[in-house]
Amino acid sequence: MELNLHRLWIFMQVVEHQGFSAAAHRLYMSQPSVSNQVRRLEQSLKVTLIDRSGSRARPTAEGEVLAEYGKRVFLLAEEAVAAVQQVSGLASGRLLVGGSTTVGTYLLPSLLARYQERHPGIECDVFVGNNEAVLERLLAGDIGVAVVAGVPTASQLLTETVLDERLVLIASPAHPLAGRTEVRPQDLADCRFLLREPGSQTRVLQEQALSEWGLDTVSRGAVWGPEAAKQCVAANLGIALISEHAIVDDVRAGTLVVLPASPAPRPRPVNLIRRRDRLLSPAERAFMDLLRSAGAWPRELPAGPT
Repeated sequence: MELNLHRLWIFMQVVEHQGFSAAAHRLYMSQPSVSNQVRRLEQSLKVTLIDRSGSRARPTAEGEVLAEYGKRVFLLAEEAVAAVQQVSGLASGRLLVGGSTTVGTYLLPSLLARYQERHPGIECDVFVGNNEAVLERLLAGDIGVAVVAGVPTASQLLTETVLDERLVLIASPAHPLAGRTEVRPQDLADCRFLLREPGSQTRVLQEQALSEWGLDTVSRGAVWGPEAAKQCVAANLGIALISEHAIVDDVRAGTLVVLPASPAPRPRPVNLIRRRDRLLSPAERAFMDLLRSAGAWPRELPAGPT
């Protein structure tokens, strides 16, 4: 029995994208060609790998087993490439960095621009998602290094704190509490809080702050991502706890104000994470060195009450 790695890779794309058409689009192939390659893989293994009976292509029990081994095969292939690249250095290559939503939006772009200035031969890409999505990609081996807010607990990961950030309470300039020099928890009892989606580390801290303020039963709504949250707050649909780095331009433009909450939410660490068992490429190690030397976020919130 011979396992064709090209066909295995096509099969992995069908599983990941849950369909032959989506995999064909991703691979720049025709759908019949993708279907044919998967069928030939099934014939060589003498099993059915894909359940084609539903609206989406799903792996059979045998397909799930092969997909898990496939991830390990291609992770090992990436490590082989990384090992070879260690000999050639940083003259060429690719860097894919994961970032949680706030970090990936407000820290990584400027950091990667500095990185590319130093290493113009390296192609840089970034995957941005909430913590849950980033950790899933990292543990699966799709990403070598990531920068996230908060402290992941998975034992397979190495975690290193490189920066920190704080959440601030924001409101529309038209909000009744705007302009206060101090806002106490009792002042917030009748407010509606806009929280991040489940799976976001910011959501965990938002709920923690509300609990510490004695506001467990306060009115709440859910909004996906910091940009949507800012727009909703600016429209006076509620108030929100959000990263100080996400609102720099908005505060300067006067579309949002910071409510000086007392006590203030505690700061959270920003961590560089990677798998313990992964061999890093020179490009990934150079990125880690640059992040360690950064020292601060690229943009800071203006000092003083707003």
